[in-house]
Amino acid sequence: MSSSSASESKSLLQDVNLYIIFGITLTAVMGVSSIAPAFPSIADSLDVSTERIGLLITFFTIPGIIITPILGLLADRFGRKIVLVPSLLLFGAAGTACAYAASFEQMLFFRALQGMGSASLGALNLTLIGDLYSGNQRATAMGYNGSVLSIGTAFYPAVGGALAILGWFYPFYLSLLAIPVGISVLFKLEKTGSSNSLNVSEIFSNVASSLVSKKVIPLFAGIFLTFIMLYGGYITFFTILLDERFEQNAFWIGLILSGSSFMTAYASSQLGKLTTRFSEVNLIRTAAILYLVIFLIIPQVTNIWWFIIPVLIFGAAQGINIPSILNLLTGYADKEYRAAFLSVNWVVMRTGQALGPYLLGLVYAGISLNATFYAAAVAAGLFVISSFFFMKREWYVAADVTMIEDL
Repeated sequence: MSSSSASESKSLLQDVNLYIIFGITLTAVMGVSSIAPAFPSIADSLDVSTERIGLLITFFTIPGIIITPILGLLADRFGRKIVLVPSLLLFGAAGTACAYAASFEQMLFFRALQGMGSASLGALNLTLIGDLYSGNQRATAMGYNGSVLSIGTAFYPAVGGALAILGWFYPFYLSLLAIPVGISVLFKLEKTGSSNSLNVSEIFSNVASSLVSKKVIPLFAGIFLTFIMLYGGYITFFTILLDERFEQNAFWIGLILSGSSFMTAYASSQLGKLTTRFSEVNLIRTAAILYLVIFLIIPQVTNIWWFIIPVLIFGAAQGINIPSILNLLTGYADKEYRAAFLSVNWVVMRTGQALGPYLLGLVYAGISLNATFYAAAVAAGLFVISSFFFMKREWYVAADVTMIEDL
């Protein structure tokens, strides 16, 4: 790393705003990764079939699909804090309420409320990075944020799995951590993003015109397919595979899931360096190929120790893919409507997150467990096609991670 790059990274890591963004990110990923290892225990305790347990993800994500664009518009018009603070408080309260659910249906209700609290978090954390940083500093911040996200998704399954050994409801108490994050946002976060010069209709018009760009659509397709694979093939049915075929308990399932997340954390932390040598498009293409290989390998594994290879490769793919896509999208939107634009991306992510477990659940019920991984491989194949034939490196300016005019 050059002396200027090292100095830039050092000053970035001294910024309190960045650590508040990290707190928002850790809250945003908590809602699924902390309870996924407890799925088998929840299913047993509340008498829920394997095919239905994925609804805990679906009900959590559906509210975000509906209300995230509205929250993005409000964040652009009135500022980020006015949306973030109540969102974090609702997340903490509703998530904790899940621990007291007397039935699966009641838990789904609380999960939907928690999903409402979560709806804006994944979009606004990226929006804040775009507001506060630019150029390679933004790529570095995005990589750090991706690394923190991965550390969270590494520790949450292990912690959630350990807590689930004590009782299925204990992992839900982790949601309380969202409350101090909300207080930090209120009193410590730098105020950004109030576009008083634009009304809601103007913001909406600018976002709509951006969405039809031929440069944006393949990025959205990539993130959608990634989340189909992540939440359907990996988090839901890889967990079930470990339980049904290898008879692992919640703690060991969490530990195995953590392995890929630690690899993701390392790969994400290197994004600032990687983007000085490789284009984001090439990083995305590499990840798409890795996904395809991984999901073709998983059904063939007969010894649990051999999962070390696909688990680590999956983590590396996540670490170079998601931050690269998000960095390109964040750099594309103007500050005046960045939150609304990234909210649409969050809806795309949430849609993949919701559909992945549901669609692969149909495959599981109608065909077999192995077939769910081949279905995920189909999604990976579509991602490979999209990244090679519909993303062009010359569309993106690596120096400032902004997109050039339509060719």
